Amino acid sequence: MNDLRRLFLLDPTVAFLNHGSFGACPAEVFQVFQDLQREMEAEPVAYLDPARGQWARLGQVREMLAAELGARAQDLALMTNATEALNVVAHSLPLAPGDEILTTDHEYAALDMTWGQVARARGARLVVARLPLALTSAEAFAAALTGLMGPRVRVLFLSHISSATALHFPIAAVVAAARARGICTVIDGAHAPGQVALNLDALGADAYAGNGHKWMMAPKGTAFLHVRAELQPLIAPRIISHGWQEAQTGVGPFGGPAFSDRLQMLGTRDPSAWLAWPAALKFRARLNWISLAAQASETAWHFGNLVAEWTGIPLLATRPFCAPQMVALALPPCEPAALKAFLWDRRIEVPCYLWQGRPMLRVSVQPYNDINDLERLLEALRAFF
Repeated sequence: MNDLRRLFLLDPTVAFLNHGSFGACPAEVFQVFQDLQREMEAEPVAYLDPARGQWARLGQVREMLAAELGARAQDLALMTNATEALNVVAHSLPLAPGDEILTTDHEYAALDMTWGQVARARGARLVVARLPLALTSAEAFAAALTGLMGPRVRVLFLSHISSATALHFPIAAVVAAARARGICTVIDGAHAPGQVALNLDALGADAYAGNGHKWMMAPKGTAFLHVRAELQPLIAPRIISHGWQEAQTGVGPFGGPAFSDRLQMLGTRDPSAWLAWPAALKFRARLNWISLAAQASETAWHFGNLVAEWTGIPLLATRPFCAPQMVALALPPCEPAALKAFLWDRRIEVPCYLWQGRPMLRVSVQPYNDINDLERLLEALRAFF
């Protein structure tokens, strides 16, 4: 076990190669989270009442996040996960019969369901771009999408880093092309914060959602929604509560931006995970996690090539278009559930699944992983196949 592993609460008997699904929270950050929960239970009203300091504390969290994300604090709302945030956007946009939603064949399954339901309810249509594989060119990626931006396209929805295929899409040019055509751009950034550098204002997407509990290593239940100021009046929560007001611009009922007030105040819920988020940012900064993660990225890329050479199945992309710390590997024919059970019997935690009929395995590499974790996985794969 390497020294960094001791900073986490992970089971030392498990080769944990699935940070991408839910993340792993450092022990000291988790302690801050629990201390905050104890503060809440000691005096719940003082802790939860927006007028008695909670809203100011959450505003400080947004300010710290804004500096990290290259954004303005007033354009951020704190959410519990990226799926929730993107559902808020999808159900808020004024789509009409005949409108089109352009997306790709690499999107997260839950969001495919979201946009499918929205399209059916509004009489709109999903247009799915088939992205070239192996992905080797930003121009080819852009062409696959811009070629489908017809006059009826109202929304472009795509991932920054895809979940199933662990590809890092070069989205900036496509976002610019869509906005130039008057198309609303909505980005699923679930895996991006903490894994790639972000400047949301420079990117210019109309809406961008990201998680804090994955690669930022904040407690579970931390996410954000960033929306450009011009679009914010359209964005309504799925639950109307005390944060709501008819005038959806300016200052909200609790003194914060109206946008964050109406999305964050949805009734009683524990804000402790949000309030502990800055502790995760400080942990990353103190350990120079960006430098450590760069070393982990080298390990992930090396392992991906090692498995591809062994199976004879090429990687899905060249390195610039692979997620820094995740690699998705196409496998020989197998039953993914059986492989997952086989690996778990050997205390290896890694996702195995079908994507477009292909058996896949996705490996996440964090600085707390060491070569023994990957050697265990490779040895088990060879035993299985």
